[in-house]
Amino acid sequence: MDSTTFPFPTMTYRDAVTQWPSEGQHVLATYDDETIVVYQAYRPSIGRHAAEHGRFGNGFKFTRMSWIKPNFLWMMYRSGWGTKEEQEVTLALVLRRAFFDDLLARAVPSTFDAERYATEEDWKRAVGSSDVRLQWDPDHNPAGGSVARRAIQLGLRGPALAGWNGDDLLAVHDVSAFVAAQRPHAKPPYTQLQVPAERSYPA
Repeated sequence: MDSTTFPFPTMTYRDAVTQWPSEGQHVLATYDDETIVVYQAYRPSIGRHAAEHGRFGNGFKFTRMSWIKPNFLWMMYRSGWGTKEEQEVTLALVLRRAFFDDLLARAVPSTFDAERYATEEDWKRAVGSSDVRLQWDPDHNPAGGSVARRAIQLGLRGPALAGWNGDDLLAVHDVSAFVAAQRPHAKPPYTQLQVPAERSYPA
């Protein structure tokens, strides 16, 4: 496998958009019966250490909230396809689905949700005590334009962050070379752009 080969199935972006939902809140991800892939981007000293050792260290701050994103294109929007400072190394992390499902169940939304909380004070207390934050953001096309569909990211801190760097983290892949190879194709008409073969994750 050369350095630009992606470690998971891919498909053309033009095929992918015909299969993805066009609007609403969706967890788009690469997953199987046991695992799910999430993405993060870091400066080289942190990212390369994690990929080499399969765990985070070497300057990674466990005292801060760390955000994971199942949606590859949302990560590309956030990192500028790996060109933003301190986001040059893109990591694909393989997590146990049971752990990811537990994070979803524990997550507290970043904004007040009247369907889940009787008052804003109740929500603020939940935010203060939770170690998992949930945020829905506008998803984006490869060129950076927002779309009607919304993508999820989860912020982890404290026990959740410690657990994420433990036995439930099964593999860490540096996919920066793949990102760099696809970057020139991330503009219309997207005829050559390859993306991970993601599908809607069951709620």
